[in-house]
Amino acid sequence: MIDAKKEMKPIDYARAACDTMMRKYRAEDLPPKGRFHYHQGVFLSGVYETYKQCREEKYFQYMKDWVDSIIDENGEIHTFNKGELDDIQPGILLFPLLERTGDQRYRKALDTLMEVIRNFPQNKDGGFWHKDCFPDQMWLDGLYMAGPVCAEYAWRFGKKEYLDIAVQQALLMREKTEDKKTGLWYHAWDCDKKAEWADKKTGLSPEFWGRSMGWVPIAVLNEMDYMPEDYEKREEMESLVRDLLQALCRYQSEEGRWYQVVDKGGQTGNWLENSCSCLYVAAICKAVRKGILENTYLTQAKKGYQAVIRSLDFSGGDLLIGQVCIGTGVGDYRHYCERPISVNDLHGVGAFLLMCTEAR
Repeated sequence: MIDAKKEMKPIDYARAACDTMMRKYRAEDLPPKGRFHYHQGVFLSGVYETYKQCREEKYFQYMKDWVDSIIDENGEIHTFNKGELDDIQPGILLFPLLERTGDQRYRKALDTLMEVIRNFPQNKDGGFWHKDCFPDQMWLDGLYMAGPVCAEYAWRFGKKEYLDIAVQQALLMREKTEDKKTGLWYHAWDCDKKAEWADKKTGLSPEFWGRSMGWVPIAVLNEMDYMPEDYEKREEMESLVRDLLQALCRYQSEEGRWYQVVDKGGQTGNWLENSCSCLYVAAICKAVRKGILENTYLTQAKKGYQAVIRSLDFSGGDLLIGQVCIGTGVGDYRHYCERPISVNDLHGVGAFLLMCTEAR
């Protein structure tokens, strides 16, 4: 339980968020229950980062309990959709479990996921479809879903080709979605320009959605943790992170957070959204730590962090993280603005944990 009046450090907030969710859900009941999916994956990635800082074993065990509820004694993943990048992301949790236990079930599951990646459907430019039900479409979210697990697999098992895959996808996404005027990235691109939302000339979606851009620097910075210093495209990846974060910083609100539709703050229907704000703060902090951004950007990270903290509610000793957009597809301005908000969903808590563990 937490005391809302007590001055708390970032790790204190992270522990409070973990404890709140652990009281609400048994590990095996995390939604969508029984599915190997990024909702659980991003949340438990944050739980693991919390564990790495405070070393409370209950957090590691909670992560392990969920994974073990999804992967059987033969290393088979019970329920995941091989045609969705969203169902690749939790693979990132398997590395620390394999490292600590030596249990080869986790390696087998990782190998399964990498085989899916190797054969994942691509558009004519070599970009992964986001889902097999959306042919030829690339969404920014997909970089987080598949990139970090590929990069760490490459590093741990000497399979450089998987790092190359992650880098190729990120650089292609930049090429296709970056707006040269603002430096922001559109949420999605349809190679064949057939989607209802796609511009008939460019194939681009019409808006800059907050959380989708948050996944990009988080993914690339995680990949760089496993990228050799002399990797041939390292400078391009650093530039990608730097340029996008500098662009995002130009759109930070006076209050400190960022808007759901990032470049249209103050317009009718738009609202300050916590998950994208958390991801941006986390990415800024990590980019400064890696020497990609100058230390002066920590002023904006601190402003964003404090604004998110001010937005929190407390109830019965629980930490409540609101103003989070539920999952969404691609759409127009009204579509994003009218998406329902949630309290303590796994998107929001996961992003919050990533922020708190970077804002050390």
